[in-house]
Amino acid sequence: MITGELKSRIDRVWDAFWSGGISNPIEVIEQITYLLFIRRLDDLQVLAEKKARTTRGPIEDPVFLPGQEHLRWGRLKNTAPGEMFETIDRHVFPFLRSLGGRIGGDGSTYSEHMKGARFTIPTAALLSRVVDMLDAIPMADRDTNGDLYEYMLAKIATAGTNGQFRTPRHIIDLMVRMTAPEPGDEICDPACGTAGFLVAASEYVRETHADALLDATQREHFHRSMFHGYDFDSTMLRIGSMNMLLHGIESPDIRYRDSLSEGASEDAARYSLILANPPFAGSLDYESTAKDLQRVVRTKKTELLFLALFLKLLAPGGRAAVIVPDGVLFGSSKAHRELRRILVEEQKLDAVVKLPSGVFRPYAGVSTAILFFTRTDSGGTEDVWFYDVRADGFSLDDKRNPIEANDLPDVLARWQDRTAEQGRGRTDQSFLVPKAEIVEQGYDLSINRYQEIEFEQVAHRDPLAIIADIEELETEIARGLDDLKAMLS
Repeated sequence: MITGELKSRIDRVWDAFWSGGISNPIEVIEQITYLLFIRRLDDLQVLAEKKARTTRGPIEDPVFLPGQEHLRWGRLKNTAPGEMFETIDRHVFPFLRSLGGRIGGDGSTYSEHMKGARFTIPTAALLSRVVDMLDAIPMADRDTNGDLYEYMLAKIATAGTNGQFRTPRHIIDLMVRMTAPEPGDEICDPACGTAGFLVAASEYVRETHADALLDATQREHFHRSMFHGYDFDSTMLRIGSMNMLLHGIESPDIRYRDSLSEGASEDAARYSLILANPPFAGSLDYESTAKDLQRVVRTKKTELLFLALFLKLLAPGGRAAVIVPDGVLFGSSKAHRELRRILVEEQKLDAVVKLPSGVFRPYAGVSTAILFFTRTDSGGTEDVWFYDVRADGFSLDDKRNPIEANDLPDVLARWQDRTAEQGRGRTDQSFLVPKAEIVEQGYDLSINRYQEIEFEQVAHRDPLAIIADIEELETEIARGLDDLKAMLS
């Protein structure tokens, strides 16, 4: 985690954009992304040159060809502001848009997402100032790079209108730790945004399976075929790709896809783990929705269509942890009931973790839950684990200040020791509910349906004693008023 001086440097970069005329946080992060990418290209060229000097051979896969030295970060940062501005505007950005598959190897998505790169920094003075600031930030360490970019992405969340793109990091971490990704997994987020789930999963694998990544085949899988993200916002694809790049993933599969319109025909049954917080409360026309999803459940609601998509994308045995609005748990429409029936009867519904309604404040106060399920195509649901999260370590108002109360470590601990859950009563924060009972309740998955609430009996004073106290008080007031009248007469 970055702290102190490094954090204040990033704050100053952000402030420079705002005072320089770019106030849209997404545009700020996009322009920073381009500049970091330009710097990264120079770093790659420097590494290739060092290797060539060591081997006394030619430079392998050079980023910059002869005659393109003036496009390199090392040259640009030392030129006059006006010349730098003109070079970046007229030459560097066209160069970025024409990179093709030269960065990250064949099929790399980094260069692909730079095709639509737009240079919108308005003045040479602002550009020069920002380049100087970014150049002063040390970026040799992978962990620092990733944390640095995460900190900038967090500014999107605190800046206002676009915060809905980010799921709180501590909720992401909980979902990743509960699903415990393995080195052999193929992980997908079909609504990836800034790629927060994929980044967290990659960090978890590095942290818990470091030895596995020493194997060349496994390392190749980690860098090139383990992480998959879709989005239909080209800006988010650029930001998500850069997030993965700065976290040390060489060539993730981050690509444009309108997941609900195109369906899952190309990637059906491909992934072993899905982690997602898809957009919900939306509605699509039947005509613009993929037919294979409509065959699972006929609905216009995006939250239900995404669930149908996840079931299509998962390979048999694959598991999912996805955030859904509360309505999915108890909605009474035919589509709601049918999807819950499919999860309980045809797949294996593992858990429902109810989140407090302030988790997504200040952008939304919607109540949500995390569904954990496994695709089996043959059922398997026995006992469904419910947990009622009442505190997530932050206040549940718009300020979201850190607080001491935090149920999330307990959620993980109880999940990892589910045999101990057998004896818990329904008055506890977590408990198991047999499948038969869920079926009996019409596949209702709201925790309130099964939770038992203990009411404490409160002993009140005798009402006659309270009345006597009031009468005595009134007598004292009357006596005081009489004394006051006597003093004034």
